[in-house]
Amino acid sequence: MTLVLEDLQIPGYERVVALTDPSVALKGIIAIHSTDLGPSLGGIRMYPYTSFDDALTDVLRLSKGMTLKSALSQCGTGGGKSVIIGDPAIHKTEALFHSFGRAVDKMMGQYICAEDVGITPQDVNIIHETTKYVVGLHKEKSSGNPAPYTAWGTFRGIQAGLKQVYGTDSVDGRTIAIQGLGSVGMTLAEILFWQGARLIVADVNPQRVQQAQAKFGAQVVPVSEIHTAACDVFAPCALGAVFDDRSIPELRCRIIAGCANNQLLEERHARSLKNRAILYAPDFVINAGGLLNVSVELDKEGYDPHISRQKVDGIYDQLLTIFDISGKSDVSTHEAALSLAEYRLKYHIGKRAEQIAFDHVGAEV
Repeated sequence: MTLVLEDLQIPGYERVVALTDPSVALKGIIAIHSTDLGPSLGGIRMYPYTSFDDALTDVLRLSKGMTLKSALSQCGTGGGKSVIIGDPAIHKTEALFHSFGRAVDKMMGQYICAEDVGITPQDVNIIHETTKYVVGLHKEKSSGNPAPYTAWGTFRGIQAGLKQVYGTDSVDGRTIAIQGLGSVGMTLAEILFWQGARLIVADVNPQRVQQAQAKFGAQVVPVSEIHTAACDVFAPCALGAVFDDRSIPELRCRIIAGCANNQLLEERHARSLKNRAILYAPDFVINAGGLLNVSVELDKEGYDPHISRQKVDGIYDQLLTIFDISGKSDVSTHEAALSLAEYRLKYHIGKRAEQIAFDHVGAEV
């Protein structure tokens, strides 16, 4: 065994662990931000970070975002995330995932993992071979790929934004620009198409944009220009830090509602959006569909897709509440969401009352 876990002392985080296993070329980090409302749950991101510090910055932001997302969705989990440093196209091996699974297992349930950017449900099935602390598996009593639920939650968030701005939540005839056509973005595009929306799309993968153009009649624009498209709704569905001092003045939308994490480069940019009368659906609210879905796996009754769908539909009302707080308090929607999340964390609103159940994993581990 060459797996080494090194605890890093990071103020404001319950536990941050650096993972190394030179025998399988594993370098990664597990970050647990908070377990106040339940064990931390968050995806595994595999990405070719240029440095360990870049990976650390990303996992810290992501795990804190999961705490906020969990608090607002009231799913009974805390905030955690993990990253594996490497190119998912060339560095994936069963041995690497087995070693990562052993690292998760050493956390003794403090951290429960799932798929995220660069990781597939098939990959988490391999990780599950060395730990039971996994959700989103392709097997009975588990929910599989959470992307459809994330996409549905994003759609419901778009509807909430339309309701707030236009007085109706219908997307029929609305122009929606989607930045990123991964598994969530493409599913969202399909939902919007069948609901009558006109689509503008951009992605680094030319096959993805060609698919959207052929199936949905989408207008294709370069990735560097998608944020400048004239539209009712701009939906960032790729990587984060989309909105900054350069991009915000170039926006030509009324609403921002997408599933990407950490869309604001800095929190102050939410106020910049408000000053431009652009309604922003906070990312850690609108993209909670996948989390809500996999959290149902941990209920003692077992996974039920009908319960998942019902919980994801709640994103609509959650956002309308945040929009209302923002308007009445004259704060940005981001600030309104943070205030609501902090209130729930302080008073343990939504704390898991029952023990986590892992019936979906059986006795295989």
